[in-house]
Amino acid sequence: MLVAGVAVAATLTAVTAAVALAGGGSETGAIVCPQPALPAVPARAQAEVQRELANLDRQLAEANDRLRTSAGEGGPDFVRNAILGPLASKRTAALDRIEIAVGRAGERPQALERFATCGLGAAPAVSAPPSAVPSSTTPSGSAIECPSPVLPAVPAAARTEVDRELANLGEQLAEANERLRTSVGQGGPAFVQNAILGPLASKRTAALDRIEIAVGRAGERPQGLERFATCSLE
Repeated sequence: MLVAGVAVAATLTAVTAAVALAGGGSETGAIVCPQPALPAVPARAQAEVQRELANLDRQLAEANDRLRTSAGEGGPDFVRNAILGPLASKRTAALDRIEIAVGRAGERPQALERFATCGLGAAPAVSAPPSAVPSSTTPSGSAIECPSPVLPAVPAAARTEVDRELANLGEQLAEANERLRTSVGQGGPAFVQNAILGPLASKRTAALDRIEIAVGRAGERPQGLERFATCSLE
């Protein structure tokens, strides 16, 4: 059963903060994130979707608090590298979980990761979902291939969670290859990179980060698993 006509959206409140940017003088701003545009959410997925939307709010509040308390730290790229970048990764993971939750109960929404990137002072423009444009730039006989992550011995306490995330990696790859198959002829020269490989890398980075966290709770946390996030067209 669908909750008719309801598009669930996060209440993304930007907390205004006075920020002294290192090397750039004083600037008043806050981190602002785009509001995810969701389809009608099936009743069975409502609780999980609402939980992830609350996660988005919490992540934004924490990022703005970090912005406030770190005024004057770092170099010119501090805010982007230490706050905005990690925030985008966390939002990508939450948006991916929303896609999965809705997909279990109905049609899975696509490309919610385009709402992951936030900005200082104003939310960045969000691209529209890819539309069909005649083109011959997508090779019809190609497939996406991803590197297999090399993991250390996984503690028994982390095995279930790690297996779940490894299954997520397989699901993400299968979905990307299906998108590749059904989108032949769409977009311009950079369509596959921007609409398929780029979002896939973001989702894989989030899953690999969850593997690191799961293992780290039970033993020594592995490092650098994100090097297995980037896939290619073969």
